[in-house]
Amino acid sequence: MNAAGRPDEIESADPLIVALAGGGWVSGPALAAHLGVTRSAVSARIARLRRTGIDVYAVSGKGYRLAGALDLLDAKAIRAGLSAAGRDMLDQLIVRQSVDSTNSVLGGCRDGATRACLAEYQTAGRGRAGRAWISPFAANLYLSVGYDLVLPRAPVATISLAVGVALAEALADLGVADIGLKWPNDLWIGRDKLGGILTEVRGEVAGMARLVVGLGLNIAMPRGPASAIDQPWTRLVDHAPPGLTRSRVAGRCLDAVLAALTEFETRGFEPFAARWPRYDRVAGQPVDLVENHRRTSAIAQGVADDGSLLVEIDGARRAVYAGDISLRLVAS
Repeated sequence: MNAAGRPDEIESADPLIVALAGGGWVSGPALAAHLGVTRSAVSARIARLRRTGIDVYAVSGKGYRLAGALDLLDAKAIRAGLSAAGRDMLDQLIVRQSVDSTNSVLGGCRDGATRACLAEYQTAGRGRAGRAWISPFAANLYLSVGYDLVLPRAPVATISLAVGVALAEALADLGVADIGLKWPNDLWIGRDKLGGILTEVRGEVAGMARLVVGLGLNIAMPRGPASAIDQPWTRLVDHAPPGLTRSRVAGRCLDAVLAALTEFETRGFEPFAARWPRYDRVAGQPVDLVENHRRTSAIAQGVADDGSLLVEIDGARRAVYAGDISLRLVAS
């Protein structure tokens, strides 16, 4: 239970998944004895796991094993990764095994509490403009924060950019090399997408906005599910120091989001705009602005104080706002 007296909601992992999480072979009889069920019940539960997209291999005489070891979320380790300010700020931590989307879970909370929701698996993960977010089990980070924001003078739309800066700083502190940002809401390594931020405003009343800030971060994305991704992508395990667990990344990213919300609330977007150029991966680059299947060639020139992307088109400078516009780097 946290300092505010609101208990965390932690859903335990399926004991079958825990038994297989090490990645080695486990015999059918050993699983049945461990779970206290029959061999046929083990087979039925294995079939259910497969229907959720988890690869389980079965070999006669060896038993069952996963495609690889799983790094399951640990609520205590996530909370241990928070700063003192983050622990004071977070009213409730929710960890679920499966959700439609973590943003949706928090979207229904209206009591003003500051919550974080993480899940091992999303059945309907969402990215910007309603695009599907590929969310395989226990492979990546699916994190949302619900917060009642006292509206500063800065446009609320800039909160995604502010959170992006804070997350880039946090990942760099964890030793992730070449972390960068692509306007308006993507985390990159080099020119490949590592993650994305989805900020939703669930209502504005009397100078307050109910925000849900979602983060999807590729940590150990399997190649199979990633075949549906339509742009170059990468994953954290290929760029981070060895031994960096999902729970440590989750705690550090959660703390960064909470700190960004506090700083944004008191100081607006200005301090983040000053730090954005350090991570900007498109400034000075030729880009295509895509809207309604129409492409416009431009040169990116950084981010303005209102969060718009400054571009040069046919020699004239313009400000472009996120909306339904997508930004693509021109292949070099």
